Amino acid sequence: MRIFAIGRNYAEHIKELNNERPDEPVIFTKPDTALLRNNAPFYLPDFSNDIHHEVELVLRICKEGKNIEERFANRYYDAIGIGIDFTARDLQQKAKEKGLPWDIAKGFNGSAPISDTFLPVSSFADLKNINFSLKIDGQLKQQGNTSLMLFNFDFIISYLSKFFTLRTGDLIFTGTPKGVGQVKVGNVLSAYIEDEKLLEFEVK
Repeated sequence: MRIFAIGRNYAEHIKELNNERPDEPVIFTKPDTALLRNNAPFYLPDFSNDIHHEVELVLRICKEGKNIEERFANRYYDAIGIGIDFTARDLQQKAKEKGLPWDIAKGFNGSAPISDTFLPVSSFADLKNINFSLKIDGQLKQQGNTSLMLFNFDFIISYLSKFFTLRTGDLIFTGTPKGVGQVKVGNVLSAYIEDEKLLEFEVK
């Protein structure tokens, strides 16, 4: 099972980090050891002083495919969950300044908490109008809607499949809206799709 992730997929988030707007999806991956399930606590690592939360909708691949045409992409994912793409922002910035890969800033152990529940695609009236959000200690920190994506689900699937064979069980983090920020010990993170809380855990 592979975890793919899309960077810079919401314009306002690009602005807040002063990044360049991409012409094509920015792709990175996380190892399966990054997954954090069952609402288990997230332990702040000692190698970073600036761990940021990035809430994202997560697609679950249900069928193997490569070189998938965008018009057929909807056949290859069957459910949507929610997750956090934890980022060691200080390590990432240092790597970016040197033009180096930033795998350690994104793929460290436990950096991908994910909901145990995935909602069937069929339960959504419009995949281009899904609300999702993150609260920390009950305060709203991030709020997004799929209508604001630069690259929608089907385009992401098609684009990824040009380079990688997608397999059943693969997960795709689809990008974060504005409002990212640092987490601290004692924070409780709660992530929602529409009004349904699907993920909640504590930072330790």
